[in-house]
Amino acid sequence: MKFSCEKALLQSAIAITCRAVASKSSIPALEGLLLHADSQLTISGYNLQTGIRTKVSADVTESGEIVLNARLFGDIIRRMPDDVVTFTSDEKQVVHLSCGDADFDILGLSAADYPELPQVEDDFSVSIQQKLLRAMIEETAFAVSTNESRPIHTGALFEITDQGLTMVAVDGFRLAIRREPLEKIDGGAFSFVAPGSALNEVKNICADVEDLAAVTLGKSHILFEVGDTELICRRLEGEFLDYKNAIPRKNPISVIADTKALIESIDRVSVVISEKQKSPVRCLFDHDKVLLSAKTGNGEAKDICRLSGDGGGLEIGFNNRYLMEALRYAPADTVKIELNTSVSPAIIVPTEGEENFLYMVLPVRLKSTE
Repeated sequence: MKFSCEKALLQSAIAITCRAVASKSSIPALEGLLLHADSQLTISGYNLQTGIRTKVSADVTESGEIVLNARLFGDIIRRMPDDVVTFTSDEKQVVHLSCGDADFDILGLSAADYPELPQVEDDFSVSIQQKLLRAMIEETAFAVSTNESRPIHTGALFEITDQGLTMVAVDGFRLAIRREPLEKIDGGAFSFVAPGSALNEVKNICADVEDLAAVTLGKSHILFEVGDTELICRRLEGEFLDYKNAIPRKNPISVIADTKALIESIDRVSVVISEKQKSPVRCLFDHDKVLLSAKTGNGEAKDICRLSGDGGGLEIGFNNRYLMEALRYAPADTVKIELNTSVSPAIIVPTEGEENFLYMVLPVRLKSTE
């Protein structure tokens, strides 16, 4: 096997595919990257849950394939000078790498030991702009559960209909929904749950461009195609929360807040809250303002944030991180906060434009002696 390739292109491809490499595995090949050269170079990483493969522009003079330890190969390429890398390997799996005045000889593994990435049937597929897919993942995946007792909620729900794509994430304390119209849908309406860990990698692969990314649903796997890169992951099976019936929308209290100002106020009172000294942020919604406070063994903090609307004196407590993340990811300068009672969920939606983002957060019960 022999090829030459620009160092920067090779380094970028290794960085992308390394994300799917197993850090430790009983199968040594899974700690490596599969390099396959024919008319072009393809690099693959796979940990039996998620696989990433990407095509690299290279001058291939001798086809073949080999597995190289991902960490070692990545470290070597990263330290090479900015020039063209020449790669050769022989039948004994000995690899010679040269770039400028730098030379390395390392030992590879047989490609026959590398498990094949799953094939994904293309019964259902949809296309969406890369920057939109990236934004949708960013604005929902933070609410994906990390609790393995409900595996289905460690992923995000994708619902594809003629109206567009809806993404939903829930972790038992909060729920995030993001909607967007779609460019192209093949095979009719469909839905699936994709693992949160895989979606974070999809977000990293997507660029801030209008080029389309394709999402294809197979029988047990999902394929995300972004430019020259493919990510394949196992779909999660199980009963996802019936989110439409979980969201109360007939709330008597509605106030409008400046997103940035409210984040800053919550951030200020959160100074006294820490991992060891936990406390909810107490919010007293009054006429045209909310009084925020927190009290722990570290001290007490108070602040006022101006609002539009009357909170009717409702006092409600929230986990500071859950409330702040909702506002940080809300794609709007001003948000509407819908409230009912001190034990009812709060709903946060953008004030203007279509309701393409909705966040629900459960309150924390306040002790009257606090």
